[in-house]
Amino acid sequence: MTGDIKLYNYRWIILFVFSLLNIAIQIHWISFASITSEAAAFYNVTPLSIGLLSMLFMIVYVFISVPASYIIDTYGIKFGIGIGAVLIGIFGIIKGVYASSFTAIVTTQIALAIAQPFILNAYTRLAAKWFPIDERATATGIASLAQYIGIIFGLAATPFLVHSYSIPHTMYVYGIISIFIAVLFIVFIKEEPPTPPCHKGQEERFKVKEGLKHIFSMKQMWLVILLFFIGLGMFNAVTTWIEQILQPRGFNSEQAGIVGASMMAGGILGAIILPLLSDHYRKRAIFLTICMIFIIPGLAGLTFAKDFWLILVSSFILGFFIMSAGPIGFQYAAEISYPAPESSSQGLLLLSGQISGIIFIFAMDAFRTTTGAMTPFMIAFIVLMVGNALLTLKLKESNLIES
Repeated sequence: MTGDIKLYNYRWIILFVFSLLNIAIQIHWISFASITSEAAAFYNVTPLSIGLLSMLFMIVYVFISVPASYIIDTYGIKFGIGIGAVLIGIFGIIKGVYASSFTAIVTTQIALAIAQPFILNAYTRLAAKWFPIDERATATGIASLAQYIGIIFGLAATPFLVHSYSIPHTMYVYGIISIFIAVLFIVFIKEEPPTPPCHKGQEERFKVKEGLKHIFSMKQMWLVILLFFIGLGMFNAVTTWIEQILQPRGFNSEQAGIVGASMMAGGILGAIILPLLSDHYRKRAIFLTICMIFIIPGLAGLTFAKDFWLILVSSFILGFFIMSAGPIGFQYAAEISYPAPESSSQGLLLLSGQISGIIFIFAMDAFRTTTGAMTPFMIAFIVLMVGNALLTLKLKESNLIES
């Protein structure tokens, strides 16, 4: 009980099966990033074509995000996330069965990319349905934690599986995992608890169109959207090109996978610690400022370091702060834009990061040096993150968390 609010332990089961689903979709998104060279050779295509397999998720997101948020807000999380679960199960296994064909890989990646917004846009909506206000950043953090586990597995495990077996065998294993998790989610998901986890009246929300109008009228939301445009776009681009960022300095795909895994390990720890502290102190803006400041040295180390241990430390720091900023930022946006639907505010933040991610991925490839290094645009990211840190100083704490 929280005051006169009854809480149900089943909320943790809901969060667990949702988190498993999140792990599955992230594995599919990032699985080719740390084997770009091997995959390009296996399918007889260019490294950019392999990069496009990850970028497809960002491109498709631009078109599916708003419809996905609308469906989640209008028909509920069971139906909305359920669409994503069905797509992940079906096309995850098809991808595994036909993984020898690049055409099949592209086709199934598009279908899996359609599933992604039904998962990513539901974090704060699921938290609002099942968790009280002082647990929502934590719940969103755990969902993000699962996202990072999926990414770390996709980055770190894929090179070793591919080198031990083959690309088709590895994709088949991922397909089996996908269909198992999808079935598990469908069996255990429930729409909402018998009574809401908030005080009377706080469960009311605007309709989707009215909510979007409300969001776009708020200066603070535009600042948060800009933060995500820069920060999430940078994260998407760096994780997509992680092998290509390190290769000119003499590091191989397995080392790139380990660096990516170090980044995700930092993100996992950050997603546990900082959202918990944010909930405990009932503050969001100050934690976003801290994250933006400490992202900068991590990004600088990943850009310039030549010693492998220093790159690992830098990637860990980068992951810790950028990946903990995500759930705190999602929850902050949900609070300042209340009573707009949570999946609408979260969907817009993710949409901005997907659009910028597409731009940044192409720009990183276009601005390579003659040696193939991506240093010029990595320096640009450092400058942009300084701007992000300054932007957070203009954020004001939400009335909802302080009430």
